[in-house]
Amino acid sequence: MLTDMHIAVIGGDARQLEVIRKLIELDAKLSLIGFDQLDHGFTGATKGQIEELDFASLDAVILPVAGTDSEGKVDTIFSNKKVVLTKEQIEQTPPHFTVYSGISNTYLNEIIAVCSRNLVKLFERDDVAIYNSIPTVEGTLMMVIQHTDYTIHGSKVMVLGFGRTGMSVARSFQALGAHVRVGARRSEHLARITEMTFTPFHLKDLEQQVQDVDIVINTIPHPIVSANVIAKMPAHTLIIDLASKPGGTDFRYAEKRGVKAFLAPGLPGIVAPKTAGQILANVLTSLLAENKARKENGR
Repeated sequence: MLTDMHIAVIGGDARQLEVIRKLIELDAKLSLIGFDQLDHGFTGATKGQIEELDFASLDAVILPVAGTDSEGKVDTIFSNKKVVLTKEQIEQTPPHFTVYSGISNTYLNEIIAVCSRNLVKLFERDDVAIYNSIPTVEGTLMMVIQHTDYTIHGSKVMVLGFGRTGMSVARSFQALGAHVRVGARRSEHLARITEMTFTPFHLKDLEQQVQDVDIVINTIPHPIVSANVIAKMPAHTLIIDLASKPGGTDFRYAEKRGVKAFLAPGLPGIVAPKTAGQILANVLTSLLAENKARKENGR
């Protein structure tokens, strides 16, 4: 149970609703910021504005998957009011205070570091990333089916990156009969790609490898699908970029050349918000319980 823990859920999408439900079940004291347009009452939680929030009493803040933007603004799809998280607010919190966010950026990293507080980036955890790869794969399959006029079976599919998401994507497309090539840089990844019966290639050879590809699925959050790469693709190639914003694709050049390209970093929250929210809720409640135990033990 999370009795006596004061937690603020600030902004977010439908995934946060599952987190809120779970925290209420566990008897946490909840403050909801950026939910003023939400019809659901959530008995046991208090809606309010960030200016009214008592940061000195907070044990934790839960931010949306995207965290904040470069100026501290938090996405709030259930409110039209601007919500900004500032260094001055964090400074008011107790020393054990922790911020939980899906990902982070320079702004969030800096204000947490300056205030000597804790930041947990949930999407850097293996458990969250692996669980999230399930709805990500389903959403990717949906997008490919919607935006192609040929079957996945028999298609030449290229997956860039062989992390937790890349591995799940490659395995699922191969199971549907696609010919799957996987690009990576690390020798151990290339070895694992071979062991799993995909066709491996080094990313330095990407321009040569894309010349006959039907579908490219990128999971690498760095510029990788450049104009030079897109120029070598067949005109019918479909690009699905799963990397966090701004993705790893030159979308401007793709549009100029007439190649379909979509940035889709938040698929779990789009195609399966309930499941994606439950994944976050389960991990968050476990982490919060650990923090509560450390606080009670004076550590």
